[in-house]
Amino acid sequence: MSAPVSTVEDAIQAALATVNDPEIRRPITELGMVRSATIGASGVVRVELLLTVAGCPLKDKLRTDITTAVAAVPGVTGVEIDFGVMTPEQRQSLQSQLRGGGATQEPVIPFAQPGSRTRVYAVASGKGGVGKSSVTVNLAAALAARGLSVGVVDADIYGHSVPRMLGADGLPTRVEDMIMPPQSHGVKVISIGMFTSGNAAVVWRGPMLHRALQQFLADVYWGDLDVLLLDLPPGTGDVAISLAQLLPNSEILIVTTPQTAAAEVAERAGAIALQTHQRVVGVIENMSWLELPDGSRMEIFGAGGGVAVAESLSRTIGAQVPLLGQIPLDTRVREAGDAGNPIVLAEPDSPAAQALGTIADRLALRRESLLGKPLGLKPAGR
Repeated sequence: MSAPVSTVEDAIQAALATVNDPEIRRPITELGMVRSATIGASGVVRVELLLTVAGCPLKDKLRTDITTAVAAVPGVTGVEIDFGVMTPEQRQSLQSQLRGGGATQEPVIPFAQPGSRTRVYAVASGKGGVGKSSVTVNLAAALAARGLSVGVVDADIYGHSVPRMLGADGLPTRVEDMIMPPQSHGVKVISIGMFTSGNAAVVWRGPMLHRALQQFLADVYWGDLDVLLLDLPPGTGDVAISLAQLLPNSEILIVTTPQTAAAEVAERAGAIALQTHQRVVGVIENMSWLELPDGSRMEIFGAGGGVAVAESLSRTIGAQVPLLGQIPLDTRVREAGDAGNPIVLAEPDSPAAQALGTIADRLALRRESLLGKPLGLKPAGR
């Protein structure tokens, strides 16, 4: 049982401890952002707050949250907030605190560590145009809506589109060498599109792609994620190979459309798991059919592609690869993506949203493997 708050000053500190930094999602008192908090004779509280950077994009939200929390303390008649900026030394200390090590510690990829409990799903496809990014964004939003902590890496460097589809129009904030990712619909997201000017093309060779992916995984402060989704570029090129090297514990989700041409290419994308020793968690068939006003279905792209890919990969890999779901073709998926409001949130009762939600449920409830996890067993004493 906690000790009772004995003074107004203690109550003010307790109130400030309930305010989280909007980007880091930890109490501002714990992060060393509160330089001082004093109350005058008239009951007005003056708070000196240190921002991580001068142009903090969420300064107004901090002002609102602090004012609301402190004004609720009995005896407080008003709240004044003076904003300052952390010194380089203070930012370096914060960076060290968030990384959990010394200030000179090299960045590491937290999801590749033996104790990581984050489920990492690489969303892949054999060819472009199958709706892989739409599936990624909607699965992320659906998982976040189910109470999970979710992040998305837009690893499709040349064809980045995730920020628009998620409505993530904010820019990352730097704290020394760390990057705070923007959030939208409860999902943290990072994309090369946040670092380029306008709609500029990215013209990089393989080593640059590898370095970009490495920075997205190691230099971004993701916090404690339950699920990390990576939207991969089509095919089995540099990024897919780099991912297998950087995150060997990641699992592959294959997205295909029903037609034979797409299914054959998708099989090749999934078969990379034989060389990279990754697990293919399942196949998702997108644009499976168009529901007509009379209730009938028009199979615009044919039928059976998802089942064919799942069965072929099961034989090739030697392990069961399930068909996780079939998503109908719906213009509202495109409209919701263009508006930055995924269909699982904008039209949750639509057939496409229901199918995506069912797939998200299967991913959220998957049993965690104990492979490589310490069980804490000790030999019995003699």
